Amino acid sequence: MSTLRFKALEQISKREYKPFVNEFSKTSEYFAKDVFTRNKMQEYFSAEAYESVVNSIDFGVRIERKIANQIAAGMKAWAVDQGATHYTHWFHPLNGATAEKHDAFFEPTDDGGAIERFDGSLLIQQEPDASSFPNGGIRNTFEARGYSAWDPSSPAFVVDNTLCIPTIFISYTGEALDYKTPLLKALTNLDETATDVCQYFDKNVTKVISTLGWEQEYFLVDEALYQARPDLMLTGRTLMGHSSAKDQQLDDHYFGSIHERVVAFMKEFEVKALKLGIPVKTRHNEVAPNQFECAPVYEETNLAVDHNQLLMEIIAKVARKHKFKALLHEKPFKGINGSGKHNNWSLRTSTGVNLLSPGKTPKNNLQFLTFLVNTIKAVHDNADLLRASIVSAGNEHRLGASEAPPSIISVFLGKQLLNVLENIEKTVSHKKMSPEEKTDLKLQIGKIPEILLDNTDRNRTSPFAFTGNRFEFRAVGSAANCASPMIVLNAAMANQLSEFKSSVDKLIEKGIKKDEAIFKILREYIIHSKKIIFEGNGYGEEWVKEAKKRGLTNIKEMSEAIKAFVSKESIELFAKNNVLSKRELEARLEIRQEIFIKKVQIESRVLGDLAINHIIPIAIKYQNTLIENVRGLQEILSKEDSLEASQVQIESIKKISKHVSEIRKQVKKMTDERKSINKFKDNDLIAKSYNKVIKQYLESIRYHIDKLELIVDNEIWPLPKYRELLFM
Repeated sequence: MSTLRFKALEQISKREYKPFVNEFSKTSEYFAKDVFTRNKMQEYFSAEAYESVVNSIDFGVRIERKIANQIAAGMKAWAVDQGATHYTHWFHPLNGATAEKHDAFFEPTDDGGAIERFDGSLLIQQEPDASSFPNGGIRNTFEARGYSAWDPSSPAFVVDNTLCIPTIFISYTGEALDYKTPLLKALTNLDETATDVCQYFDKNVTKVISTLGWEQEYFLVDEALYQARPDLMLTGRTLMGHSSAKDQQLDDHYFGSIHERVVAFMKEFEVKALKLGIPVKTRHNEVAPNQFECAPVYEETNLAVDHNQLLMEIIAKVARKHKFKALLHEKPFKGINGSGKHNNWSLRTSTGVNLLSPGKTPKNNLQFLTFLVNTIKAVHDNADLLRASIVSAGNEHRLGASEAPPSIISVFLGKQLLNVLENIEKTVSHKKMSPEEKTDLKLQIGKIPEILLDNTDRNRTSPFAFTGNRFEFRAVGSAANCASPMIVLNAAMANQLSEFKSSVDKLIEKGIKKDEAIFKILREYIIHSKKIIFEGNGYGEEWVKEAKKRGLTNIKEMSEAIKAFVSKESIELFAKNNVLSKRELEARLEIRQEIFIKKVQIESRVLGDLAINHIIPIAIKYQNTLIENVRGLQEILSKEDSLEASQVQIESIKKISKHVSEIRKQVKKMTDERKSINKFKDNDLIAKSYNKVIKQYLESIRYHIDKLELIVDNEIWPLPKYRELLFM
């Protein structure tokens, strides 16, 4: 057996699994233990400092510099009590990961001693080197300056003796170099416009917050097998590997009993997450073998995004401790389900009302319908931008693969709720509504809670599905930063609600009663957006044809989909709401193009290396064994008998020769094409060419390698196979 593969399998056979023992008996004893929560702020802050921070969090009031020193002193005192020796500004650069530069609290003194220093200037703003982070041309390489600035709305926390302070990250000239800056702007705008609309229904509403509940899917593989697969190590996915005879076809893994070794891992990462205030609540086996999911309780969107980024780091760290490798790539294994990160989104008022949940009165349900229909219109008008926000090199493999929603953005409501919207469309007239019409409508919408309770189902094939009290954006990929789709969705919704308020107010000014004015505008929106509503099977080819008839776009290639960032409509949307400038959008397009190009380029290089240096030598070695066997038969048997006896070997020799020849030829062509494409000056052209040319070679080379895997002796095949990766 091949050395690497044999050693990996041998390591696994000798593993001893130890259960994880939690030192605490109740979650309430340690939840948010490592987070600088409000109750801890009250303990470590003066009354003045505490009030200043709370006003900043709740109302966006700027913190004065003199107060910042008090806040920094209190935060440092708490962190030191937690064992912290360093601090860092923790931010989300545009590479999809998180970033941190650790500085010690201590500073030497003139008398040869040291003091622990952390003042307001260090808390509020830092100046990390910005030159090596993706910037899309906003900064020159020789212009390294970038600024990180404290985000008080997301609490500080301690990880491994370091105080982590969530921050935004901007360039020297003020452009956003991160995900958090535009997200905070979009959320602020949504708060303002949604609150204005809520005033139609409840004057007590003073604030509306966007809420997010993500569902994180991931795979686990044994670290020994992972280290024996260079493609997994370098690209996050398997670039070759024939499907296992058994994978997910029996659906026996989904919601099944969780293996004791995996349970130990899950318990430990959940404890670490809960200590950091991440309210993880759900764990289960997913559809594919060795695939799992965890999900938290809903939180305010900015905090939820921070928590998801933090959780992905925790999963990776704890997995290593348990001799696992956590795979967050959207499609690590061909032929079985990939991993997503469903984003469950809703809106909550300062009075505790979920705006996407129906109430008990017609008034509450008119409010519910208002926000429901405006969401549908926001998705309809910004479908291409929403798709651009979730496409990536990895997610491109997953979307539309009979396991995830297609690249067509559509909305699912459920038949009964759809009937309500159709009745509004039919009942509301262009002229003044009669008392009977108004009464009929109020009677209809008064029944909405019962309708949803009894009849609303989940459509797992829809990219944007209403699920009773929220919308589930199912198309988001497992490795994605949730901020990307949340920036688009919340900005689009803020803009939509502003337009809605303006339209309703104009009708009211003309003497139309408020409720009737709302119904009339909702009717217009229902008619305008109805083509994006689809209740059927999103996986079916029939929907692709139907969507085309409706005029809905189906852009499968990432290189094309991301151009929506710089469409006229997108630039106007973000500029109007002061979320992202044209320059910042162009930078994001360039960054995503570069990341896509580099990822495909790395995959091409890795596959070429594995094919030439690992697969072909083993195939030839086995071919030589077969040749020697044929020669031996010819020596001891008659010519006629030897031909008959060696027929199978000869056929295998020919097949190996054919596949080896094709692999060599195609690797050479792929390498030459890649070198030629890399000479282009235009990133758009490079991305298109990589998508159209290089990715096709990845598939065709893989085809021949996978065929060889079925022929070559299992004992000498160099890489762990799917059956081992998925079931060991």
